[in-house]
Amino acid sequence: MQKTTQAQAPGHATQATTREKTPAMFDTVLVANRGEIAVRVIRTLRAMGVRSVAVYSDADADARHVREADTAVRIGPAPASESYLSVPALLDAARRTGAQAVHPGYGFLAENAGFARACAEAGLVFIGPSADAIALMGDKIRAKDTVKTAGVPVVPGAADPEIVEAARELGAPVLLKPSAGGGGKGMRLVRDLAVLEEEIAAARREARSSFGDDTLLVERWIDRPRHIEIQVLADAHGNVVHLGERECSLQRRHQKIIEEAPSVLLTPEIRAAMGAAAVEAARSCGYVGAGTVEFIVPGVDPASYYFMEMNTRLQVEHPVTELITGLDLVEWQLRVAAGEPLGFGQDDVRLDGWAIEARICAEDPSRGFLPSGGTVLALDEPHGEGVRTDSGLAEGTEVSSLYDPMLSKVIVHGPDRATALRKLRAALAGTVTLGVPTNAGFLRRLLAHPDVVAGDLDTGLVEREAEGLVPDGVPEEVYAAAAAVRVAELAPAPAADGWTDPFAVPSGWRLGGTPKPLALPLRVPGAEPVTVEAPRTASRVTDRSVTVTVDGIAHRFRRAGDWLGRDGDSWHVMDHDPVAAALSGARHGGADTLAAPMPGTVTVVKVAVGDEVAAGQSLLVVEAMKMEHVISAPHAGTVTELDVSPGTTVAMDQILAVVTPLEQKEDAS
Repeated sequence: MQKTTQAQAPGHATQATTREKTPAMFDTVLVANRGEIAVRVIRTLRAMGVRSVAVYSDADADARHVREADTAVRIGPAPASESYLSVPALLDAARRTGAQAVHPGYGFLAENAGFARACAEAGLVFIGPSADAIALMGDKIRAKDTVKTAGVPVVPGAADPEIVEAARELGAPVLLKPSAGGGGKGMRLVRDLAVLEEEIAAARREARSSFGDDTLLVERWIDRPRHIEIQVLADAHGNVVHLGERECSLQRRHQKIIEEAPSVLLTPEIRAAMGAAAVEAARSCGYVGAGTVEFIVPGVDPASYYFMEMNTRLQVEHPVTELITGLDLVEWQLRVAAGEPLGFGQDDVRLDGWAIEARICAEDPSRGFLPSGGTVLALDEPHGEGVRTDSGLAEGTEVSSLYDPMLSKVIVHGPDRATALRKLRAALAGTVTLGVPTNAGFLRRLLAHPDVVAGDLDTGLVEREAEGLVPDGVPEEVYAAAAAVRVAELAPAPAADGWTDPFAVPSGWRLGGTPKPLALPLRVPGAEPVTVEAPRTASRVTDRSVTVTVDGIAHRFRRAGDWLGRDGDSWHVMDHDPVAAALSGARHGGADTLAAPMPGTVTVVKVAVGDEVAAGQSLLVVEAMKMEHVISAPHAGTVTELDVSPGTTVAMDQILAVVTPLEQKEDAS
């Protein structure tokens, strides 16, 4: 079996081997993606001596993947539909740079049969399965029928146009899923069939936006399920192997956030049986390349597993498999696409130790996990023995609402699960992304939850426990550190002769009187403003950090401008102007005002100025990073201002509309 030589090298993308390129290997490969997956693919290409071509939209002109590639080609403006999803632009970039093959990464066009077919027609090798296999497994309805015929158990359900009748026959709860695509987009868990039609409409809207296809299917919801997937690898010579399982049960909104390999749930016998089922699923569609067969598993009876779907691409969580098998999956994708046989069989696959991955996403747990954005002002990514970071970030990176919210992944490897958990918590504590709120601190606390430590997982655990894993308010030491920074910034530079004007020092010093502590009004978005006295205890402030002592305990923060970070959490501490805030509140009607909860695009406007609305009525929909957020009326009243229309791009906290209570409107008239 061909093993990697640097699979567990700290802080580096997994390197497979140092073998020379085979005569059939490509000289140039275009990476049709962006962000951390593009960076990760480029690293393997470089290790193999293959020239890499990056593509970029106007929003990514200075992105990390552009800088790390051997060459890069602009493919269009910022919207993905006009750049990363433009098949003609990608094919033209490949033609202009002499690429022989295209690696699609994941997301965008990775599971688009039309793109795979267009590559073949243009004389390019698509590094992935055939267009027919993508089309078959990308259609969840056909996929279930195909694997069922091959003897693989499937979840009971039905597809359009029978989903309403089937849902009522199955009984609540049921799960709505887009037939095309994956990644949790458009999935809706319906526990009350009274809102079934509304949930179907929302699922169709999101599926159409994400995949261009609003066909749905409905499945029986399995209570407290576990999500376990099997990695498969197949060549064009009929060889198919599985590389063990990944536990992916820790999810929010059907999106995986923590993945590990192997799973504590499976016995060797169940692992072998699920692996054999995954191999049969791959064979049933003539699969070639790296792919993942996903199963839903009742936690109380892991031997009763059901096929959910097959992802015909590299998975976000592929690094955990790489770290326990010693295989570079990207390298094997390339070698298989170049016509090489695997050269090893199922009995050669060995699982070594434990690996866990955490997805760092641009979202703000303190604001209900709404998508965030901004400029990366300071970046510290963990590295070390058994620690790997796959990232598309660099200081200065602009994170917008245009693309997927995942920024990076922190992956660790250890001899056992307890060691891996401890390593990952420490790695997340050292993760800093100032300027863009992330979920790193939340993930660190999640990994310390007793059920997670015990391996007692299910796909609903995170949603049940999320509120208790988000800090209640802003810690006192955060404001103290921010005050120390303000005082340091206000302090004058000493004169040439060493004398400092005492009236210029922000110490509260007064002629002939007791010093009065300097009062600093501060605010953190989402929290009430506070007034903080300048710290009297010793503090140390540098351009990169601040240390302040509160109640005898020294607290150290990473800093960049007004941002402070510690243990994976971050806070944007700003000066507060009470007068300006009061005037702004009066102008916009205070609680009557509806503001954008996140940067994004208005996709739906359901009302007009003058409309009377009920409390809680849905008025607008804002979409950011492929997530919809419904804006509802805060109370019954009349829409007196409406400042947006469908397609309007909005910033966080931008005013969208004003709903004036009926009694106020009557008084004004």
